[in-house]
Amino acid sequence: MLRLILSLGVLCALCGQSRSAERPPNILFILADDLGYGDLGCYGQKKIQTPNLDRLAAEGVRFTQAYAGSTVCAPSRCALMTGYHTGHCRVRGNALVPLRPEDVTVAELLKKAGYATGLVGKWGLGEPGSTGIPTKKGFDSFFGYLNQAHAHNYYPDFLWRNEQKVPLTNVQAGGVASKRVVYSPDLILDEGLKFVEQHKGGPFFLYFATTVPHANNEKTRADGNGNEVPADEPYSREDWPQPEKNKAAMITRLDADVGKLLAKLKDLGLERDTLVIFSSDNGPHQEGGNRVEFFGSSGPLRGFKTQMFEGGLRVPVGAKAEHGGRLAQPVDSRAGAHADPQWSAAAMWNQALALAV
Repeated sequence: MLRLILSLGVLCALCGQSRSAERPPNILFILADDLGYGDLGCYGQKKIQTPNLDRLAAEGVRFTQAYAGSTVCAPSRCALMTGYHTGHCRVRGNALVPLRPEDVTVAELLKKAGYATGLVGKWGLGEPGSTGIPTKKGFDSFFGYLNQAHAHNYYPDFLWRNEQKVPLTNVQAGGVASKRVVYSPDLILDEGLKFVEQHKGGPFFLYFATTVPHANNEKTRADGNGNEVPADEPYSREDWPQPEKNKAAMITRLDADVGKLLAKLKDLGLERDTLVIFSSDNGPHQEGGNRVEFFGSSGPLRGFKTQMFEGGLRVPVGAKAEHGGRLAQPVDSRAGAHADPQWSAAAMWNQALALAV
């Protein structure tokens, strides 16, 4: 991963600019799962509605050369959490390899700096009982999926709260639900909102790692449509293949969830104290019966998830900090500006930690 200080310059602006000058800024990091460079309106998408993320980009900064740590989930998330590229980080493929005690995460460093740290959603860096579970890697609280294959299922029969299983009323076998009652992204959103409410006194770091719009691969093998969503609105009347309707509906639901998180910050008066960052773990998939070309999910780029081309690695990144402060060069300080320097999580966390410690 590139270690360039030309990354997320908005972080520098929060140093001393927060309304609550006695404490460092809150950090809300939202990570989508398999969202492509071209899946958002602010990156050229014409068919899928993403008004909240478009507004985030319009009011903040939109990065056009942002790179994930890998083309698949686990190593990308390892790079994100540790700041190491995949030549040095512990997890280098989608295998059950846990983080070790010596693999320091950004959550551990922020916790030491006095942050309340929370993770909701998908982890993928340590199985139950291993050294890599979130509560051993710096997170005060965790709710969601530990295992990546488990995270394929949007209607699971359990999730994890810290180190305890939380049974759900869904009924499933082999990763496909036969009785769909509770949609897991709704539970994950509720937990994220609660975390912000509980820690409004700050500072807090919330890693909101949604599973959307990853496919349920097992459901794809069962019936050809693994893009699992309660309803295909607002695309029900479109003359599109059903997997494409579902994918679009998933992304629009994700956008609505982001809108609810931003509204919570506003309701609590935390906008001026919170840095919001949105990104994706890798390029777009076509594992749910959909085709990348249908929506142009890779934008102008070649390739998609799993492929070592730009479309597999370059991801959308938007950031916003309503502080009225100065953005570090060379990022344009005007709202709605786009930034061309290459961006990476390693460089971003270098700057974030400089503010927090």
